[in-house]
Amino acid sequence: MNIAVAGPPIAPSVNPQTPRATTIAIVAMGGEGGGVLADWIVDLAEHAGYLAQTTSVPGVAQRTGSTVYYIEIFPKGAAVAANKAPILALMPVPGELDIVLASELMEAGRAIQRGMVTSDRTILIASTHRIYSMTEKTALGDGQVDAKSLIEGGQAAARDFVHNDFARIAEETGSVISAPLFGALAATRALPFERKEFEEAIKRGGVGIESSLAGFSAAFVAASQKPVLLDDRKASSRPAVGPQLQRLAAQIESDFPSPSHAILFAGIQRLADYQDVDYAAWYLDKLKPILGRETTYGNGSVALLSETARYLALWMSYEDVTRVADLKTRDTRFARVHQESRANANQLVQIKEFLHPGVEEISDMLPASLGRWLLNSGWTRRWIERFTRKGRIVHSTSLWGFLQLYGLAALRPWRRRSLRFEEEHRRIDAWLAQIPVLAQESYALAVELAECPRIVKGYGETQVRGRKSFDALMAALPKLRGRTDAAGYLKKLREAALAEDSGEKLQEELRKLAEA
Repeated sequence: MNIAVAGPPIAPSVNPQTPRATTIAIVAMGGEGGGVLADWIVDLAEHAGYLAQTTSVPGVAQRTGSTVYYIEIFPKGAAVAANKAPILALMPVPGELDIVLASELMEAGRAIQRGMVTSDRTILIASTHRIYSMTEKTALGDGQVDAKSLIEGGQAAARDFVHNDFARIAEETGSVISAPLFGALAATRALPFERKEFEEAIKRGGVGIESSLAGFSAAFVAASQKPVLLDDRKASSRPAVGPQLQRLAAQIESDFPSPSHAILFAGIQRLADYQDVDYAAWYLDKLKPILGRETTYGNGSVALLSETARYLALWMSYEDVTRVADLKTRDTRFARVHQESRANANQLVQIKEFLHPGVEEISDMLPASLGRWLLNSGWTRRWIERFTRKGRIVHSTSLWGFLQLYGLAALRPWRRRSLRFEEEHRRIDAWLAQIPVLAQESYALAVELAECPRIVKGYGETQVRGRKSFDALMAALPKLRGRTDAAGYLKKLREAALAEDSGEKLQEELRKLAEA
């Protein structure tokens, strides 16, 4: 791993007879303090007797909008000696950058893609945290870009690559990521200035001095150390759980193999939060037949138990109106929105929720028999559709709007009697019943079936389409059983269902299966 450490200043490899400017690019998203970082660098250079200028080029990225800040600094003494004013560029030129600072790992990847980073010249400084792009968020399957590949790309592309989770440092010190990036820049000694001069630039800025200095100092140390990657972190075998879950935690440790503990602990915490402790205990009971098959037919990977536990927990915590209302009325949610809006303590933040419940969502909340009656009653359904066709806006920060959502969230104890609960658990039980049977025939096929619920996600029409694809996979199982390539073919069908939301690729693969 190529990590720059504090040491002698890294001087640009130029002919001393023809001095040139040091070129710096900052690629950052909106609200991350990229402009402040650029101003600090300019102020630092000017107070040290250099000529400096900065420009910014705003752009529209797939996240909150990204901006490229470009800085050039030139030794004033060289200009005086030559009796000529330097010509400083306004835009970064690919292949001509000494330093690139990226506020996020994907931004570093984009800088490499644009040719800003070169292996013979550029020092790349990047935060390894991720803010997912829209395409990553909306992908039906796992659409996230591999962070490890981005880091490897940075190591290959740059002369020196300094990377660490500078966003975490900013959060821990109460600063903005610009301060840790400034500290990392100082640690590399890529600029001919001392640490004290960097800190004086922050003080002259006059805003958030204490927190910025704290972030600067922590990053100065972190940039000189090997970053701790996610794979290197040792997860605790006994995650902290509340007192009400201690009994279930002890059951997990005594009855289930240790490689599955992390998922199981996350599962009971999620389901207890979603419904109650008894619901979490029911989750473990549902997994006992899978545990038996894992013990008998497993290959030591515990993949069948782990994957079933993962998707069972997600499925049992399906999103309904009650869950959405519960999440929207939590104190943590209001605090998060207030923080993300960057409002100060004296400012009010109003939140408007756009709700568009249809007849299906309303019937899902009702007791099973009443919900089925509503769906099958023509005149009642048409009457309700008149009032739900356009949706409505609820001000959750107003008393009346909050009480409406709070009332819906208070229906959680009645969820077990609802039509949606009955239908979801009927599907869950049908899926779970197939897994132990398949495990006896093919462990690999059972594992692939355990992962199939991942195609059911979201809500509304998205969830309906996913449910239809899942039902199609379940219907195809009898045709797959007994085939030597059954596991691989089911995986192929699942990936086809996740490839696009129209279902055309899945139908094409199912036709091929029928013909075969």
